[in-house]
Amino acid sequence: MPTVGVEFAKVSYTLADGRVLLRDISLELEAGTTTALLGRSGSGKTTLLRMVNRLLTPSAGEVLIAGNQTKDGDMIALRRSIGYVIQETGLFPHMTVERNAGMALELAGRPKQETAERVREVMSLVGLDYEEFHRRYPWQLSGGQRQRVGLARALATDPTVLLMDEPFGALDPLTRAEMQTMLRDLLKRVGKTVLLVTHDLDEALYLAKRVIFLAEGAVVANLPADEVLGSENPHVKDYVRSVHRSVPA
Repeated sequence: MPTVGVEFAKVSYTLADGRVLLRDISLELEAGTTTALLGRSGSGKTTLLRMVNRLLTPSAGEVLIAGNQTKDGDMIALRRSIGYVIQETGLFPHMTVERNAGMALELAGRPKQETAERVREVMSLVGLDYEEFHRRYPWQLSGGQRQRVGLARALATDPTVLLMDEPFGALDPLTRAEMQTMLRDLLKRVGKTVLLVTHDLDEALYLAKRVIFLAEGAVVANLPADEVLGSENPHVKDYVRSVHRSVPA
């Protein structure tokens, strides 16, 4: 039976003004696989993702990683066990690629030699040649290269869980496709539990084993990726139809 990597147990999130952003969500993400979250803007995707590393705390319900409630442990230790990749990369502009990639290890107090060796490893994992790139600054990189550095930083501590919030949303289509290919191959090798937020249906189907659709803060579909295009679920059909439109004659 598959092992559960991340679990949302009846999770809800309500703002101080009474607006409900998440409604009683229960999900189990299989360990070592990629799960994609799809839905309109404002459907609750990023809110749900941020529950995992406690950037947000549920108003009700629990989030568990490998069976342990996230609220019970040390927050710093929790976040060091979770990689986090965002669209803007969040790289420090005054730091070199090497320093950016090793920042989490540096903050954790790892020895310099260990950090240097690990930075070489993760740069290789994401397809960046160490000798060519380690002394460069973010402004000297292309958008795709910056995103590779952000991914290397997220992987540096060898996290069990990887959160990805629209990581390739700002890239041009060709670079985005290259990054998707690189990421799929990489994830096969490292075996992380990945939660991917995206608006791109094709990206979700290419990268994820399972696809979850949210609408107005609730789960409206939870499907294996290979069943999405043939689904009769009205929410899924609407999403597929909006993406795969025919071109008028």
